[in-house]
Amino acid sequence: MALYEHVFLARQDISAQQVDALVEQYKGVIEANGGKVGRIENWGLKSLTYRIKKNRKAHYALMDIDAPPAAIQEMERQMRISEDVLRYMTIAVEKHEEGPSAMLQKRDRDDRGPREGGDRGPRREFGDRPPRRDGEFQRAPRPDRGPREDRA
Repeated sequence: MALYEHVFLARQDISAQQVDALVEQYKGVIEANGGKVGRIENWGLKSLTYRIKKNRKAHYALMDIDAPPAAIQEMERQMRISEDVLRYMTIAVEKHEEGPSAMLQKRDRDDRGPREGGDRGPRREFGDRPPRRDGEFQRAPRPDRGPREDRA
């Protein structure tokens, strides 16, 4: 039997319990055809990059599968028929990953380490401008102009 990772997207207007029911339904299809399902991850409701069948969000689910190709074909056939499944993708892998997938690993901004100048990068210097003091801007004298007559 071959190893697969299978991800599918379900419509945004179904509940999380209905997504779990879909996962159990497809797990039953795999097991009925001689395969077995390992890790199952529900990634939750996420925004889509572009609309798919008038949906802006979708429920994502991942399944690690060890099954013959016929079981995968039957599961994908049933997903094509289902109106609740927007997209699916099955990939053959050499071995399944251990631990949580990249989508479930908590990525915190503080864990990435400090950057110079914070999130915006280093501050640019503006040639002839002096630094600001006390919230006011001091203009540097312009060598190309003489003193103004209306203020003298």
